[in-house]
Formats: sequence, structure tokens, C-alpha cells
Amino acid sequence: MSGAKAALVLFVAALFQLAVLTEYHPFRASSIVLVALLSVALLRGSTFGAVAGFGTGLLLDTATLGTLGVTSLLLTVAGFWIGRYGETTARDRFHAPFLSVAVVTVVYSYADLGLRFLLGQSAPAAVVTHALLVALLLNLLLTLPVYALIRRLFPPLELGGRVREVRLLG
Repeated sequence: MSGAKAALVLFVAALFQLAVLTEYHPFRASSIVLVALLSVALLRGSTFGAVAGFGTGLLLDTATLGTLGVTSLLLTVAGFWIGRYGETTARDRFHAPFLSVAVVTVVYSYADLGLRFLLGQSAPAAVVTHALLVALLLNLLLTLPVYALIRRLFPPLELGGRVREVRLLG
């Protein structure tokens, strides 16, 4: 049930991103899909985050007619690492979603730039660098309402559930 709910939430986020946010110039740099994916991955773990990232990236790649697999690869890695971060240390900390969104926004932008350069596509670094500050600010502003909604839809699983935090010994 959790997988179907996540698929629906990420589909609606992708639809909103493509239909509404790309129409307004200041919001083109933001990514509600990235914030929603990171929120789901933080609450459900690395495997769930990687699968959700792949599916969402594939949806975005096909909807925008972009190079198939670029967004899928980047969102798969982002979902996995933030899910792993949530599993190990940060699931219940207040700063975890904000830190996750900030770090992944920066890393995602430069990884996208590098991947497009390796594929031989146009990758203007000046555009990415100038838009990065706006994207970071808008993504951080989107984090609080999106994370609150997703945390309500996906409450953290307790010890009897499938996702457990890693306890360090010593």
C-alpha cells in the first residue's frame, strides 16, 4: 500500500512541477519533485527511495522528452543516499529534511551538469551556477509544507515495521 501511495504522491508532484511550476519563471529552478522524493526516502529508507527515484526520474524523462535515463540516474542516487541518511542517523531530527534538500539540490545540479557534459549535450555552467542559489532557496521554502504533508501520509515505521534505524555499538 505504501508503494502505491508513494507512486501517486510522486506522480502528482511531477504533474504539478511540469504543468504549473515550469510556467512561472521564478519557480523554474525549483523542484517540488526532488523535495517530495527526498521526503519519502527520508521516511521510508534507501531501497524505497531508490526505487521511487528511478520511477519518478523515468516519468520526468519521458514527459519532457529529455535524454532517457539522466534524471532517473540522478534521482535514484539521491533517493538511495537520503534514504540511507534517514536510516542511519536523521529520521526524527528537525533539521534532517532541510539539510537533505540543501545538499541534494547542490549535488544534483552539478551532477546533472557533469553528466550532460559527458554525454556531449550543451551544459552551460554559468546558467547552473546562477540558478543554483534561487533553486536552493525555493527548494528550502518548499521543504516545510511538502515534508509535513508527506510525513502525515507516510508516518515513520516503528521497530515492528520494515524500516529500522541503524544503532551504532560502542
